[in-house]
Amino acid sequence: MAADTPQLEITCSRQFPEWMAERRVSLAFTTYQTGKLFMIGLQPSGRLSIFERTFNRCMGLYGDGQTLWMSTLYQLWRLENVVASGQLTSEGYDRLYVPQVGYTTGDVDTHDIVVTDEGQVVFANTLFNCLATISHTHSFAPIWKPRFISKLAAEDRCHMNGIALDRGKPRYVSAVSQSDIVDGWRDRRRDGGCVIDIESNELVSSGLSMPHSPRVYREQLWLLNSGTGDFGRVDRSTGRFEPLAFCAGYLRGMAFTDDFAVVGLSRPRENKTFTGLGLDDKLAERDAEARCGLLVIDLRTMDIVHWLRIEGVVSELYDVVVLPNVMRPMLLGFKSDEIRRTISIDETASR
Repeated sequence: MAADTPQLEITCSRQFPEWMAERRVSLAFTTYQTGKLFMIGLQPSGRLSIFERTFNRCMGLYGDGQTLWMSTLYQLWRLENVVASGQLTSEGYDRLYVPQVGYTTGDVDTHDIVVTDEGQVVFANTLFNCLATISHTHSFAPIWKPRFISKLAAEDRCHMNGIALDRGKPRYVSAVSQSDIVDGWRDRRRDGGCVIDIESNELVSSGLSMPHSPRVYREQLWLLNSGTGDFGRVDRSTGRFEPLAFCAGYLRGMAFTDDFAVVGLSRPRENKTFTGLGLDDKLAERDAEARCGLLVIDLRTMDIVHWLRIEGVVSELYDVVVLPNVMRPMLLGFKSDEIRRTISIDETASR
């Protein structure tokens, strides 16, 4: 390895491990820039356990502790935990996620993924400006598109990226613009963003700057206004976005546990897509530079109470999930012999 190759360095706030231990949670996040899925847990000593595997351009991530869904460059993968409850692997991990099923979608630039209460997998098909689900015979099956999109075309017109579940069904999506021409969203990055109600196909909120990761939690609609660095919520009756905490980076990825939100931070690339945004002005006002990592926000005070900082080769994250009742997770990738030798038996099938 060349001497000037950036190294990966992960540091955290002093009480971040204790916060994870108290809530009995681990975290997983994707970084499509380097093609890695990271899992952050705790070693028996209380120190961070950091595990990663390579998946080409991994982005959207959805999980419940037992099952993970993840998008990659041209596939959707279901990863399943094979460690029985209360058991540990020989290396001391309480979860081992194995890629069990892959669906080839083609390179449709899949962003957010959700799973409904009925078990349907729904994803943001950003290239085709629609919500889609898995097809067993085709690349995907479209199920909804915004009213302002005139046709299903591989043109990434509005850059639809985020999905929020509400009562177990997809309810809201975020998009960078309402553009209906190829790549039109790039001209509306500063204030063309919107949130759309899937049920009514009407705008819930507009005038946003590159919004991402809408989530419904405790009956409130939370959102990352990425172009300004603001974590906040949308008043569903008025459409007003209320900024609640400024975060020093380009925001993508949000999950919740108890009274806390966990959000992902990226250092914006030096290109037209990420420059000229309000985030630049806010960072300059605070004499700060953008960071990459995770922030934990206390929903009672809107203070950033814990952080995980990533430096070196990784500079951009996309999605983050909280893994409940998981202390030290690991996973198998495709680039080692582990996946060939790991075999589990479903003994319930013969009962």
